Amino acid sequence: MDSNVLSTHLDMETLHGSLTDPAISSMNLLNELIDEYPVAISMAAGRPYEEFFDIRLIHDYLDAYCEHLRRDRKVDEAGVTRALFQYGTTKGIIADIIARNLAEDENIDAAPESVVVTVGAQEAMFLVLRTLRANERDVLLAPAPTYVGLTGAALLTDTPVWPVRSGENGIDPEDLVLQLKRADEQGKRVRACYVTPNFANPTGTSMDLPSRHRLLEVAAAQGILLLEDNAYGLFGAERLPTLKALDRSGTVVYIGSFAKTGMPGARVGYAVADQRVAGGGLYADQLSKLKGMLTVNTSPIAQAVIAGKLLLNDYSLTKANVRETAIYQRNLHLTLSELDRRLGDCPGVRWNTPTGGFFVTVTVPFIVDDELLADAARDHGVLFTPMHHFYGGKDGFNQLRLSISLLTPELIEEGVSRLAALITSRLP
Repeated sequence: MDSNVLSTHLDMETLHGSLTDPAISSMNLLNELIDEYPVAISMAAGRPYEEFFDIRLIHDYLDAYCEHLRRDRKVDEAGVTRALFQYGTTKGIIADIIARNLAEDENIDAAPESVVVTVGAQEAMFLVLRTLRANERDVLLAPAPTYVGLTGAALLTDTPVWPVRSGENGIDPEDLVLQLKRADEQGKRVRACYVTPNFANPTGTSMDLPSRHRLLEVAAAQGILLLEDNAYGLFGAERLPTLKALDRSGTVVYIGSFAKTGMPGARVGYAVADQRVAGGGLYADQLSKLKGMLTVNTSPIAQAVIAGKLLLNDYSLTKANVRETAIYQRNLHLTLSELDRRLGDCPGVRWNTPTGGFFVTVTVPFIVDDELLADAARDHGVLFTPMHHFYGGKDGFNQLRLSISLLTPELIEEGVSRLAALITSRLP
C-alpha cells in the first residue's frame, strides 16, 4: 500500500454499543473452550439430538412439498420450480401449513395471513422489538434470568430490558404488576413482556395453569403484549396449553421455531401476530415491512424442507418427534438421577427438577464464573454454561446450566461424574 494513502480507522467507541456488551460476546468463550478442549464433555450446548439426522430426509421433505404444490394447490411444473428457486413472498410460502400445524399440536387458531415466516425465531424477536421500540420511553420486561437471544435482540434494537422476578413456577405475575407500576412512575412505557411458559431456557422451569391465566389477565388489564417463546413445549411429560391458545384478548404474539422440532440447519422460525394495528392492518403486516428490508424473505428451499416434514407427519410435530421426545425424557431423568447419586449429600448443592425440555439448573455454594468454566474444561473435562450470562452479568453467580439434549446415556453419566468431581473439589 502506498504510504501516502491513509487507511480507514475504526474504533470500538464509534461502533454500536451492543458490540462491547457482555451479553453479545458471552457465548464466544464456550466456542473457544470447545475448540481448545475437544475431549471435554459438553453439557452446555442446547442443540437437538443428532442420531436421527439423515440427509435422505431432506430430499423426502422437498419431494413431499413439491407434490403438495402439484396435488393440493394445482401448481404446474414451472410454478413448482419457481416456488423453490425464486424469491418468495416476504411473509413466507408455508404460512398455511404452519397454521395447520399450530391447530394440530397446540390448539391455536391462527389465520395464515397472521403468520410471518422468519429466519429462525431470532429474526422474529428482532422484528417484534424493532417495531415496538418507538422512542426512549419504551421498555421490555423479561424474566430474570432470560434467554440470551432475547437479550441480544433487545441490544440490537436499543430496547432496555427490565427484569421480572422468576422462580420455580416461572415468571411471577405479581412482580410483573409491580414492575409495570414502577415503569409508570418513572415515565416509561412497557410495550411487552417476553415469557417462555414451557421448559424455559435457561432454567428449565414451566408455569402452571393458574399462573398462565393470571399472566394473561395482568397483560390484558395493563394493555401490554406478551411475547410467548415456545421452542421446547413439545418435549415434556405433560402438555399444558400455550398462552396463545388461552388468549382471548389479542394479548399474545406467538414466537415459534423449527430449530428443535424440525431441523436446526433450515433456520426457519415464525411469528403469529394477529393483533390489529389502527390504520395498519394486522401486526404481521408491519413485521413483514421490516423483514422485507432485513432479509427480504426466508429461504423458500428451507421453508419447503420444514413444510415437507409437516406434510409427511399429518401436520404434527408431536408425531414427528416421538423418538426425540423419548430421548430427551430419558436424558432428563438420567441426569437428575445422576445428580442425586453423586451430589445428593453435598451441603449447599441443589438443582431444580424440570419435567421436560433441555435444561437443568444447578446451584452451588461458590462462585460460578468464566474462570471456573475454563478450569472445568482444562482440569475436569466437562463444560456447562455459567448462569450469570443469562442475568446480563448481574446475578446468578452461584448457578450453572446443564443441557441434556445432545448426549448419550454414557456421556451423561461420565459428564455428571466429572461435574461432581469439580463441585466437590470446590466445597468448603
